[in-house]
Amino acid sequence: MAVTPAATTISPQVWELIKRFLEEKGLVRQHGDSYNEFIDSGLQAIVDETGEIPIEIEDYPLKIKLGRIEIGTPRVTEVDGSERQIFPTEARIRSLTYAAPLHLEMTPVIGEREGQTEIVYIGDFPVMLRSKICPLSRMTPEELISIGEDPIDPGGYFIVNGAERVVVALEDLAANRILVDKEQTGVHPTYKAKIFSTTVGFRARTEVTLKTDGAIYITMPGVPSDVPIIVMMKALGYSEDSRIADMVSPDGTIQNELASTFEKSVGVVSQRDALLYVGNRLAPGQVEDYRLKKAEASVDRNFLKIGAVRRLISQKLLVV
Repeated sequence: MAVTPAATTISPQVWELIKRFLEEKGLVRQHGDSYNEFIDSGLQAIVDETGEIPIEIEDYPLKIKLGRIEIGTPRVTEVDGSERQIFPTEARIRSLTYAAPLHLEMTPVIGEREGQTEIVYIGDFPVMLRSKICPLSRMTPEELISIGEDPIDPGGYFIVNGAERVVVALEDLAANRILVDKEQTGVHPTYKAKIFSTTVGFRARTEVTLKTDGAIYITMPGVPSDVPIIVMMKALGYSEDSRIADMVSPDGTIQNELASTFEKSVGVVSQRDALLYVGNRLAPGQVEDYRLKKAEASVDRNFLKIGAVRRLISQKLLVV
């Protein structure tokens, strides 16, 4: 039996749409747009977030107040200290970095009294070719050819020490959104709900799976094996089975579907039992107190703030 290439299943209309997209947007348009947005607002937002820099001098209340940041045009500093404009071709040939100077407004503040504001050079910023601060973006094809540039070069990359560096696009799942999926790995399908929880400096993937045995399990970072979802609920302080079932759904038909899941947690009655269940998988063979602490730390960091849940329970703000 002949196998038809997947590409032949794409309709002519789709190919025409792809062609139009490449003609109008190009392959690197997203890089340029992102860079320009960072130039327009991102740099200043970083400065505004910092606001001021305190200078630690004993008995001398000094701080530096930060103001407007400005970026110049690409330039090169020669050995004699002189500066002049540079184009990408020269940067490639001379193994230079195609960059522009950054200047920042700084105001010394002594106590409550502000000094004179000065514009201070703080470093060089790599310039993306064909971005809004790159002179190439404002040149005609004839002018580009005259300075040794390819007029059909789309840009979207940097030149660092003479080498061309491109930003690699990365496709990633949306953070902090529940994604539901169905996997057909065998005779019976497996249903999964997963979320990539992301905050500053932290990223964790949590996954809830309805397996072929009819039970629901949770997978979270730091725990080497799946944990029945009922055990995890009890680890958070929800010790009554009826309460957990009502939290899933008030519909009796759906609650009946949880029978296999409750069977997987037989023998786990209290919160302590549930934490020991998790701790036995984190630190097998260790003393009980150590296993409890490991379980609490794992649940607290990788799943939910169990300490906050306990405080709510103690303040009778959360009924379990």
